[in-house]
Amino acid sequence: MKWIIPKKLTASEKRVVERLHRRSRFFVFLREIRHELFDEGFQTELAAVYAPRGQEPVPPALLAMVTLLQAYTGASDAEAVEAAEMDRRWQLVLGSLDMDARCFGQGSLVRFRTRLVAGELDRRLLDRTVELAKRTGKFGWKKLRVALDSSPLRGAGRVEDGWNLIGHAMEQLVTVLARVSKMQRGTIIKRCGATLLGGASLKANLDIDWDDLAARSITLAMVVDQARELIRWGRTQLPRLMENESVSDAVDVLEMVIEQNTEPDPDTPGGRRMRQGVPPNRLCSIGDTDMRHGRKSSSKGFSGYKRHVATLVDAPLVLAARALPANQPENQAVPILLDEVTLHGQLAELFIDRGYVSHPRIAELFREKTPVRCRPWPGINRHGLFTKSEFSIDLRRRQVTCPAGHSASYTAATRRATFGAALCNPCKLRSQCTASKLGRAVTVHPQESLLKKLTRSVATKPGRKLLRKRVPVEHRLARIQSKQGGRARYKGERMNTFDLRRHAALANLLEVSRAVAA
Repeated sequence: MKWIIPKKLTASEKRVVERLHRRSRFFVFLREIRHELFDEGFQTELAAVYAPRGQEPVPPALLAMVTLLQAYTGASDAEAVEAAEMDRRWQLVLGSLDMDARCFGQGSLVRFRTRLVAGELDRRLLDRTVELAKRTGKFGWKKLRVALDSSPLRGAGRVEDGWNLIGHAMEQLVTVLARVSKMQRGTIIKRCGATLLGGASLKANLDIDWDDLAARSITLAMVVDQARELIRWGRTQLPRLMENESVSDAVDVLEMVIEQNTEPDPDTPGGRRMRQGVPPNRLCSIGDTDMRHGRKSSSKGFSGYKRHVATLVDAPLVLAARALPANQPENQAVPILLDEVTLHGQLAELFIDRGYVSHPRIAELFREKTPVRCRPWPGINRHGLFTKSEFSIDLRRRQVTCPAGHSASYTAATRRATFGAALCNPCKLRSQCTASKLGRAVTVHPQESLLKKLTRSVATKPGRKLLRKRVPVEHRLARIQSKQGGRARYKGERMNTFDLRRHAALANLLEVSRAVAA
């Protein structure tokens, strides 16, 4: 269904526009550009993935505008329905000032978001804001000079310790089994012998002395046994239902949290203990299984996602946005962002942070002579020893030569040149080079030639000036966070990507509105 969007203001709309204060002028801007943002071509794309039903179906373009209004005001679905009925600013944008009937319901918004995400049209919505900005003629960029950056986004799922993760995963499996089998939860718990379930949490149900390590070990072994017995009972008693996708997923989660969080206790026969250290891909929330542990810095961690954006250097616009689990290295976002960026044209120059530099796509750009701007790793050795920059690296011969003139080779697989004790121990420069009994070793970065060039560039004043061109991407991220907040609104990587993209689209529209008003 097409949204009929008149360009000319009605008499009612004129009265509303005249009464609006300056801080509400963005609503007027949305009213003025809605026919351009949702032109016939984009409305056709939206209609192809969302076929509204009902006696008075809601146009998908109107629902897309509602998602932008929600991002601007922070309104929930229920608040959006109410605002569309009671707030004349919303009615101005949605064209419903003179209507008595409700524009849409909460269910319409939920269904629309699902279809929008499935059809990748949240990305197209972001693209449309860039196209709109181009048409205004207010942003004069000719080449795609792009900057990448990321910021933390705390997850919406509850983060739990290993004990409660196992208990929560067991509860989830019981709930799913009860739903698909039409059995009562209590019946399943009784039949499989999962006596520790129920109550506020697993740990709350355990009556043990937590300072007694042996008691903890035996109790954890009992918890794991009950979890495995729950899975075994399901596979024995409900074999067909265990093949159900939701049941299978719940089983996978339970097995994962057992594997990631527990191990045999060498000090207590038959006991188990919490695994020492944190696995790289540890699941930290049953409520949102895409969430992961990440780091804002070496001393500050968080659990959730990272917001990655690609912005223009010459205009305050976001070209691409993607949310990824917090444990994934920054470089994993490189191909995703660049594929979306190049939809707008050929990349002419790239400004990145050091976390992105190790991806092969960056090396490919470097070989193609596309300028890559990045701060190199500082050549500082905290112990006052020779830094890597003082070694000569021959990339063609795969050979590293130390300040004393000794050489060591490395392979493409290890990329590590080890000089060894035989060379280092008798060397006169040993005290300035290494304190290791095994001798000095130097690791050659996959993008070593690029890093060399970056190091030379940052040593010059023009080179440092160029690097500062990347600063606006940090401003764009800050603008997005001011609206989206620091905590995720949705659960799951894909839905958080949707939320990031609509806030990026909103940030673009805010910039366009300022440029047009100037």
